[in-house]
Amino acid sequence: MQTPNQRLLIVDDDEMFCHVLSRSLTRRGFEVIVANDADQALALAAQHMPTMATLDLKLENSSGLKLLPDLLAVVPHCHVVVLTGYSSIATAVEAIKLGAVNYLCKPVDADDVLTAFERSQGDPNIEVADNPPSINRITWEHIQKVLQEHDGNISATARALGMHRRTLQRKLQKRPVRH
Repeated sequence: MQTPNQRLLIVDDDEMFCHVLSRSLTRRGFEVIVANDADQALALAAQHMPTMATLDLKLENSSGLKLLPDLLAVVPHCHVVVLTGYSSIATAVEAIKLGAVNYLCKPVDADDVLTAFERSQGDPNIEVADNPPSINRITWEHIQKVLQEHDGNISATARALGMHRRTLQRKLQKRPVRH
């Protein structure tokens, strides 16, 4: 998939992650552009017209899911891989519906990202897991779904879930539960 001087936009508010990924992809022949927020991402996308982009799901003041349609409106032929440390089935499904070609759980490296771009088609032969997700994982996914339905509003999400806002904030600060 890579050609010399192919442009790749990295959108992530973690500057160290951007630096490491950018350096690794630049060594592999990519022209890398880095944006740390949604406004900067849209401006750089319009200016540089990247063919590929990585998009963090949880930006400091925004959501990658909200940015994704706007980014694709600016660069319609851009292939986008969504990255997140807060993965859930709900956000993965929405990312794909909104136009992402793949969805990866952090931590990732350059090899993972490039493989995700290469595998932009589904694999019907992928193995189905034998064990269902834990109740804690299902709870985490439900909270993420309700949070998304309320556009990231913690107070509205807490009301919808019937829990105190601070309790919800504590739950959201924890790392996602593994399956």
